[in-house]
Amino acid sequence: MIRRTKADRPDEKGTSLPPRELLEKVFDLLEELWHRERDSRHPDPFSEPLDGLILTVLSQNTNDVNRDRAFGRLKKRYPTWKDVASASVESVADAIRPAGIANNKAARIGEILALIVDDFGAHSLKALARWEPTRARAYLEALPGVGPKTAACVLLFDLGMAAFPADTHVSRLCRRLGWVPENMPPGEIQSVMEEALPPSRYMGAHLNLIEQGRHLCRARSPLCGDCPLRPHCAYGRGVA
Repeated sequence: MIRRTKADRPDEKGTSLPPRELLEKVFDLLEELWHRERDSRHPDPFSEPLDGLILTVLSQNTNDVNRDRAFGRLKKRYPTWKDVASASVESVADAIRPAGIANNKAARIGEILALIVDDFGAHSLKALARWEPTRARAYLEALPGVGPKTAACVLLFDLGMAAFPADTHVSRLCRRLGWVPENMPPGEIQSVMEEALPPSRYMGAHLNLIEQGRHLCRARSPLCGDCPLRPHCAYGRGVA
């Protein structure tokens, strides 16, 4: 039986985060593996944050390869967002077909573009860079089909604001490590991680967790025997 210290006991949110020193150690181990905190080759932000928003909308319920194919097809067929806004939902859906649930995503993209041009007078989200982060986050999350993860991705990668997106990899690792309950939704996991880590680590720690999820802590057949986090992982300690 593993005894918990007071710091390890669940708080009012149901989380079981380890003490700060151990939490930092886990992320230091991830950094030794994947080097995304010190690696300067972070994803380059789009010059237009709206590109990042639409790319992330396309990423929902699909993989990066299909997302990128769909985005490339959309931009090739319609070079500007004004062109996309003027096109029919059916035509946009055909362009983004590789991303899956294309009709739904095309309709959402049309709604998003209509709201943005009404709010800013142009198909652009550059104005958000001058807003307070909490206001920018609230605006993005109010857009159709945009949840906490999508908004956080745009804030972090395209607006240079502090956010910790909880995608499928991040959510899976936080649950397996035993930090959050199995049924905690990604939006709440995101809040937990933003409270647990200093903003200076958000970008690299987020990317390190993604690398860990892709290569070791896979959804199926995780490689627990090769994982340096195993002594600190509730799931890993239970694997024979």
